[in-house]
Amino acid sequence: MTGVQTCALPIYWLGALVMQMICRYQAEYEARFQQLQARFTELNVQLEGQTVEKINARFLRLNPEMTLVLDSDGLSLAANGMKMQPDWRAEIPRLKRASLKSEMIARACQLGEKPTLIDATAGLGHDSLLMAHLGADVRLVERHPILFVLLEYSKVQAEQDSFLQSTAQRIQLIFADSNRYLSQLIEQNEQVDVVYLDPMFPQRDQNQQALKKQAQVKKQMQLLHMLLPEDGEMDLGDQLLDLAKQIAKRVIVKRPRHAVYLAEETPDHQWLGDACRFDAYFPKG
Repeated sequence: MTGVQTCALPIYWLGALVMQMICRYQAEYEARFQQLQARFTELNVQLEGQTVEKINARFLRLNPEMTLVLDSDGLSLAANGMKMQPDWRAEIPRLKRASLKSEMIARACQLGEKPTLIDATAGLGHDSLLMAHLGADVRLVERHPILFVLLEYSKVQAEQDSFLQSTAQRIQLIFADSNRYLSQLIEQNEQVDVVYLDPMFPQRDQNQQALKKQAQVKKQMQLLHMLLPEDGEMDLGDQLLDLAKQIAKRVIVKRPRHAVYLAEETPDHQWLGDACRFDAYFPKG
């Protein structure tokens, strides 16, 4: 990835089911680390703690390997001198500006009708936060345990914020593989109003303009891409489109402005912006 140095990652699998991760923290956060360690154990992740004297920008530069960091900013993912967390509280200015008329995503997902909505490609949860703020009841699905706990941490912080509390309470976090989760809903004959897809890796698209836009990705997304490497099956979303169409009244796919269609399937309608677009699929029957 442009501008990102690849480093050895202290994240690895023990057997087929258990992942191991390192968390660095200062001694005053020992109690929080113990709680975090217990939560990761529930998700089959062995979290190894390393106490350090001080975590600052210099420390992060000198320790470039990927780890979790627990400090005054909360829980973050760190690597290559950068630090990232979903940080839903930082989205408050955007939420205060947002309205059903001003947000293209609101028109695409018909948020004015207060839909039941599944975000099957969670990422940092910022789009889900916006959609919940504008009225949707959101199920946010994430399969990677480290990203899931980062989202949990941000949700807990948001629920303690007077502005975000009601919005955060309209978001349900679900630890599951989206393909399996949607398949289960199909078996149960469950229907929702909207399934929202924002695949992480549109850089596979054979379109140079899309590739150039991906090269300018934010630091947050650089770390997210390092945590969730493109492995041939993760987060491309092709399989999800077919599953989503079986349970939703509409499927909305967020894409870079010039990217090819998801699963090479022409949408029924589009909303076009300067940098991105929303492709809509309206299942028949």
